[in-house]
This record gives sequence, structure tokens and C-alpha cells, in this order.
Amino acid sequence: MLWSADRTPDGSMAGGEPEHARRYALLGVRPCDLAAIAVLDRVLTGGRYADPVYAGRRDGNLVIAVECTEPGAVCFCASMGTGPHADARFDLAMTETADDQGHRFLIRAGTPAGSEILAELPVRAAGDADIAGAARAVADAATRMTRSLPANELPELLAASRESAHWDDVASRCLTCGNCTMVCPTCFCTTTEDVTDLTGDHAERWRRWDSCFDLDFTHLHGGSVRASGQARYRQWITHKLGTWHDQFGSSGCVGCGRCIAWCPAGIDITREVAALSALQRAGDAPDDGTGR
Repeated sequence: MLWSADRTPDGSMAGGEPEHARRYALLGVRPCDLAAIAVLDRVLTGGRYADPVYAGRRDGNLVIAVECTEPGAVCFCASMGTGPHADARFDLAMTETADDQGHRFLIRAGTPAGSEILAELPVRAAGDADIAGAARAVADAATRMTRSLPANELPELLAASRESAHWDDVASRCLTCGNCTMVCPTCFCTTTEDVTDLTGDHAERWRRWDSCFDLDFTHLHGGSVRASGQARYRQWITHKLGTWHDQFGSSGCVGCGRCIAWCPAGIDITREVAALSALQRAGDAPDDGTGR
């Protein structure tokens, strides 16, 4: 909620913004999500106009990260340079190991706050073998990922694919449900909604998540700018993987694979990019309809 007001006895409305003094502990944050937090920090607090709600909730967070030693079926963070190793932006980072020496966690601090917490925990000093074993487990996880994206080639590929025949194929499968944007850790689009109670004596203004797949997202006086599913999917993937570089200096994708996992139509962003790349190499020949 951004704002609320109540009618006073004299008939006027009085209210204000809610306080955002609560601090949060983020537990089990994966390296790809650390990268996503860095993207949101840059977008929502690093520019000329910082988002006060985000900044207020972000301030003072405790971040405890967990490195990945077993990649998920849809992960491709290694190709995006965002994992599975956690290199920064955490207070504590944990790496799980299980071998003939037992089940344990290697813990390292990334901030003074993390060091203070670590000093209070019942831990023992890690040996060289412990540190090397944890590093091997994380490095091995990167080699077992079955998906990837050519991160350095994407802006040029998508700019050259604006009129590709492949967008029609994607549109024939995409439900424009917006699941991909709802689970993406770097999507930040919102809309504002004003509501009142039945008496009209209490009013609230809420900020809610929005999606570029929503037909009303680009609604202007004459109608929606992107009326087709083809245009909306193309906008999402082109911004996420291409023009995001122009705006924020990095990709908008961290390789978490959530958009793949939660797509009810089974659309895989890595396969769609591969299809666009193949069509570009072939001179954008007609798509065979498989999306592969």
C-alpha cells in the first residue's frame, strides 16, 4: 500500500503514507538471485529518481546466500555469469558439502554484519580440503547445466530479429498469461490502483505487479499499442535480453530458469533464442513450426 486516508468529521480526508521501517532477512538466496537483487538495486535506487518504497525495504536487509552444488533442470546461470558461485552482495554465504567426512556447510562472511553473526555461531575453522572440496562442488555444478544463452551476442541478435518469422510461431504457443514476468526476479513493472470501501469513508492507493503481457499494459487513448501476443512476447524478450543493456548496462536475465519452469505452454527462452539464431544464420527462412 502506498497511501491511505479516512474521512474526518468535517468531511475532509486525512491520511498519509505507511511506514516501511521493518527490516528483512533473506534466507537461502541463490547466486542468480543475488545478481537479480543487484539489477533491481541499480534500476530502482541507482538512477536519478530512486524508488522510496524499494529503497526503504532494501535498507538494512540481511542476506544469507546458498551456493548451488546441484543445478536445477532449467538453470543456465553459468552462461549468464551469475552463478553458481556467489561472489558478492551477501552477508553470509553457505556451501553445502556431504562426503565421507559427514554433512556440513562451509560458511564465509561478505560484510561486517555477516562477520559479527559468524562469530556467534558454533563453528570450527575450515581446512584447505574443506574449502577446495566446496569449490569443486560448485564448479562441477556449472558443468552439469544443460541450458545456456550466448549472453554477449543477444543484443545484436534480437535487434536483427525484429521482423523474424519466428515470432509468429512463438505467438501460436504463448498464452500471454504473464507467468514468466511474475516469476522473473528482475521484472519490476507495476501499476497503481485506487480503491475505496463501500461507505466511501476510507480510501487506499495500492501498487501492484503488472506485466508487459497484459493487453492493457500499453493501453492509450486509441487502444493497446501491442495488441498481439506476438508483439508482447517480442517486447518482453527483446527488452530482457537486448535493450536492457542500453538502459542499465547488463542483461535483464540472470539465468534462473523460472520463466521456463512456470510457462504452462512449455516455452523455453533458451530454445527460442537458439531458433532465432538459427534463422538469422539461414537468412530468416520460414519457420518449421516446431519452435526448435
